[in-house]
Amino acid sequence: MTRPSQPESGASRKSCAPAPEPLTPNLPMPDLLTIVQHPLVQHKLTLIRDTKTPTSHFRQLVREIAGLLTYEITRDLPLTTIAIRTPLCKTEGPILAGLKPVVATILRAGSGLLEGVLDLMPTAEVAHVGMYRDPQTLKPVQYYFNAPTNLDARFVIVVDPMLGTGNSAVAAVDKLKQAGARRISLMCLLAAPEGVARLAAAHADVAIFTAAVDERLNDNGYLVPGLGDAGDRMFGTPHH
Repeated sequence: MTRPSQPESGASRKSCAPAPEPLTPNLPMPDLLTIVQHPLVQHKLTLIRDTKTPTSHFRQLVREIAGLLTYEITRDLPLTTIAIRTPLCKTEGPILAGLKPVVATILRAGSGLLEGVLDLMPTAEVAHVGMYRDPQTLKPVQYYFNAPTNLDARFVIVVDPMLGTGNSAVAAVDKLKQAGARRISLMCLLAAPEGVARLAAAHADVAIFTAAVDERLNDNGYLVPGLGDAGDRMFGTPHH
């Protein structure tokens, strides 16, 4: 697989290199990383990267990508069998086993992915992890946490559009594990190699599902080529 080349020093934002293939030099990718390369995912990802995509279309595309990623992230959910009656006869069929999964959304931008996950799993329950990134330190500041009970017996999907520095994801997983969660996966639209490495180092048991691993982080902690601030683009708020 061809690896993306690093841009020349001082390259402007307007002259970003083409979006990289899903492999990045310098930092190794962990075994629990899954890059979903389905054509529909990649097509929609290109559209949300584009600055010409309006807020309403961006929001819908994020929801659609989240649904497609949900298909992959839930591939190994356990099943059981129940007896049913079709219009023709009695039979048996598989259904999901155990307690309902939990979708843990990192506020605020995780809400856009949450809707896409719930489209496919409407009976899933929801945890909210409120945190924001300090613009000076790039460290997460938590302001809210609320989660369903019995997390130790549930599959938990953490949703956040961007895995950048990895600090917010690590803090969210820390909190969920403190609340009892044992089986956790992370869903994101884009990941930086630095964030993947950070999460893997802190929580080697957490699987990561993403549409792409971008080239790097810039000095402000944003992914390059990225898609900008996902929350601002999703909700139409100005970027500061």
